[in-house]
Amino acid sequence: MSQVRAIIGLGNPGADYEATRHNAGAWLVEAVARRSGGELRPDRKFLGLYARVQFDGQDIHLLTPTTFMNRSGGAVAALCQFYKIAPDELLVAHDELDLAPGTARYKTGGGHGGHNGLRDIISALGNERGYHRLRIGIGHPGDARQVTHYVLGRPGKTEHAAIEAAIDECLATLPLALCGDWAKAMNRLHSFKGA
Repeated sequence: MSQVRAIIGLGNPGADYEATRHNAGAWLVEAVARRSGGELRPDRKFLGLYARVQFDGQDIHLLTPTTFMNRSGGAVAALCQFYKIAPDELLVAHDELDLAPGTARYKTGGGHGGHNGLRDIISALGNERGYHRLRIGIGHPGDARQVTHYVLGRPGKTEHAAIEAAIDECLATLPLALCGDWAKAMNRLHSFKGA
């Protein structure tokens, strides 16, 4: 298994969206930057906020695209081309409707599951699906017609605390994932249930 060289956090740009459920992936990358003492700064060539940090002794590229979610692929492709990062060296963090708040899961490969950010990344990487994902649970509204309003809404206090707890646990397992010990990383993260 190759080592992860870049973590991408998906979300929508701007103050109107930063506290919404759809930005859970961006929250994770922001937390990695804070933990590493790095600062995400606008970078036009990567169409997003970028930082290069040392996380647990590893050199990692961090990126949150500032295009809208359904155009995330251009930012990811630009970063991969510039730094010669292969798809299997990427970890893409994103919100996940099929997981409850307070849970998160690692996954490698697969389809987009209806997630427009993942769909665009797969397309921009030439239909390559072999990148790693970090799925951060936000729960489901219960009705498919309510999904758009739900993901673009803000979580309540209890729900937000559960998502933050899952992100903290993700940070604790990242050193294992980044060095390619996916089995240990999954074993720990997948057994975690935030309040």
